[in-house]
Amino acid sequence: MHIEILDTTLRDGAQGEGIVFSVRDKLAVAQALDELGVAWIEAGNPGSNPKDLEFFRLASPLRLGTAKLCAFGSTRKKGVKAADDGQLRSLLEAETEGVVIFGKSWDLHVSEVLRVSAEENIAMIAETVAFLKAAGRTVIYDAEHFFDGYTANAVYALSTIKAAADAGADRIVLCDTNGGTFPDAVAAAVREVKQAVPQPCIGIHAHNDSGLALANTISAVQAGCAHVQGTLVGFGERCGNTALAALIPSMELKLKLRCLPEGNLARISGLTRRVAEIANVSINDDMPYVGGHAFSHKGGMHSDGVLKDRRSFEHIDPEAVGNDRHILLSEVGGRSAIAERAKKIDAAITKDHPVSAALAEKIKNLEAEGWSFEGADASFEILVRRELGLYQPRFHIEAYRVMSEHPTGETIACSHAWVKVLVEGQHEIAAAEGDGPVNALDGALRRALTRFFPGLAQVRLEDYKVRVIDGKEATAAQVRVLIESTDGERSWNTVGVSADIIDASRAALVDSIEYKLIGDMERRKE
Repeated sequence: MHIEILDTTLRDGAQGEGIVFSVRDKLAVAQALDELGVAWIEAGNPGSNPKDLEFFRLASPLRLGTAKLCAFGSTRKKGVKAADDGQLRSLLEAETEGVVIFGKSWDLHVSEVLRVSAEENIAMIAETVAFLKAAGRTVIYDAEHFFDGYTANAVYALSTIKAAADAGADRIVLCDTNGGTFPDAVAAAVREVKQAVPQPCIGIHAHNDSGLALANTISAVQAGCAHVQGTLVGFGERCGNTALAALIPSMELKLKLRCLPEGNLARISGLTRRVAEIANVSINDDMPYVGGHAFSHKGGMHSDGVLKDRRSFEHIDPEAVGNDRHILLSEVGGRSAIAERAKKIDAAITKDHPVSAALAEKIKNLEAEGWSFEGADASFEILVRRELGLYQPRFHIEAYRVMSEHPTGETIACSHAWVKVLVEGQHEIAAAEGDGPVNALDGALRRALTRFFPGLAQVRLEDYKVRVIDGKEATAAQVRVLIESTDGERSWNTVGVSADIIDASRAALVDSIEYKLIGDMERRKE
């Protein structure tokens, strides 16, 4: 069975707090969603947002391979003919193959929000759908607040659905707009709708205000819905929408329902990170399937078990969703954990390999100094490469200087950094200003190196953490710096330790850049 996916990142997702897309951002998100293979991209409301109108103008030349664009709007205004409604005309002017129209299912909204009669609301739904169908559009009708309306007045809620179906709607989507419905109620309502309205296709649009959007969507599909709406990362109005990155793998791998073109599921982790990067948000590490911790194991029975048989502590193969297994190094991990992570560099390494013993001893000594590789996979990989003799530094910092300026008065404090690097016998000197010393050093270092390695222009720091290792030493204490970097496609973590916070940051920054360069070089060889 095939499940049709509509992603509303660019419309409902854009209504999430802190989410702001430029037109260029929207085009980039649409491209990523098409690469994933969703069926529909709900791209915005051209009747209420000039930015969305501009997007549709620029999006028409996009060569989308799988996805089709749809514009979003409401039913006609009360007392206005559909043909005379400016908002409906703007939907046609967007020239999208599909149009999503929302209408009222809850009699409370009809009387208190729209302030029209029950009969007028029915007419608004039917006339709008018929008008858009006559214009040759695929019409997806979103029954807003359907489940609340169904609970309050099932007869009227169903009559709104029938009006849309009789007028020719191609999809009828039941919306849990307030996000408060439970899975059993969703399933019961879906079954009732399918009995009352055998045609057309029924869909589900769930919000996460009760933490049940994912469960409600799966429940609706099991009850008969064949069209699903959500946002890839899960952000949206209030508590967000169904996170498609968590839903689609469950549908394909657990329920054996086809949502994406063959082979595309393995791209979902990388494309989810790309969309999150464009939206300038972080994916929760504990997000199912695609999060950084989704397949992490820390010592003891879990690490031992998964190394013997991954099924013992993993419900799917991480590669199926394009994610990676992480065996976390800790005082309980041992050589087995070290060998498993080192195999990514050299498949011949086992826990009895001499390199595993050497690495175990080195890590033990480094941990005594305050280093920790549990959350710094990239630094650990560089450590392995050094031990194997496979690491050749691509650059060398010959000198650097960081200064912070804290003027009195209203002038904002700032930091400056100067760095001199050596790359294959050539020197480069660069300087940068930043909000703080680490930000300035990062800017100067990447500015100096971008001449030699243009790909570094895409790299930025995504997170920065500092931990004082032994507070008894007060201001002379060792500090551990952990940074997360991203190039928009991948994210990685590196670590540095020193009594000087700037020097610890430098060490983590160097590892971060080296890791990026190693990855780029190996991809070019493939």
